[in-house]
Amino acid sequence: MVFFIIILGPRISERALELLNLPNDGVPKLLLDIGCGSGLSGETLSENGHHWIGYDISQSMLDIAVEREVEGDVLLGDMGQGLGLRPGVVDGAISISAVQWLCYADKSSHEPRMRLKAFFGSLYRCLARGARAVLQLYAENMNQSEMIMTYAMRAGFSGGVVVDWPHSSKARKEYLVLTCGPASLQTALPKGKGEDGEMCSDEDDSDDDENQTVGVYERNRPRKKLKVNKKGKSKGKQWVLKKKEQMRRKGNDVPPDSKYTARKRKAYF
Repeated sequence: MVFFIIILGPRISERALELLNLPNDGVPKLLLDIGCGSGLSGETLSENGHHWIGYDISQSMLDIAVEREVEGDVLLGDMGQGLGLRPGVVDGAISISAVQWLCYADKSSHEPRMRLKAFFGSLYRCLARGARAVLQLYAENMNQSEMIMTYAMRAGFSGGVVVDWPHSSKARKEYLVLTCGPASLQTALPKGKGEDGEMCSDEDDSDDDENQTVGVYERNRPRKKLKVNKKGKSKGKQWVLKKKEQMRRKGNDVPPDSKYTARKRKAYF
């Protein structure tokens, strides 16, 4: 555990910062470190000349960060309840081995899906347009990964998963790379690194899901389900006409039928 924190932690943070793909213009950026712990990841951000804000749910870990006199600002907060930052103020966000904990219910009041919705919604709002969030995580299974990715896409993000060292069971690392806004040529995902630390070649890519270094997901929201009656049939035009006829038989004042009857209205004019 100590080896992971001292050696692997900064390496993963450097890789996450690389995947953020920040512009090399010499201007310090304001970054967010979600699940910052004692501030080791934040040190990597500071060494690269950036300002950062750290979020963590553990008061004891934040106390260590304060004792170590980290350069960033640390805040005590539960990311599952939202980040609470002003819209569009953050230039990028990283998270090292933290987001997967939203999939667990530590309290009876915790609902994983609602916590993921609150987290990704608030993260999307606080990021500047076109900014990236790189979330390194250890999902327990494929269902957990899909649930995390689904709520990220519903919040408005585009992006996918970048896998480093996909053929290694120990060195394998997954990064959820998200862009605030629709996908474009400028926001194309990079390839994952191979076991020798170099970028994977096209020959190393495979159709096998376990060997893929990049997984891209579409940002399409799920279609709303049609309202159905007790018999399971959708309430279409015939149902509306039948109900109107029943109301006329009862002597009620019913508008005459027209081509606009039962037509679905748009959400805007």
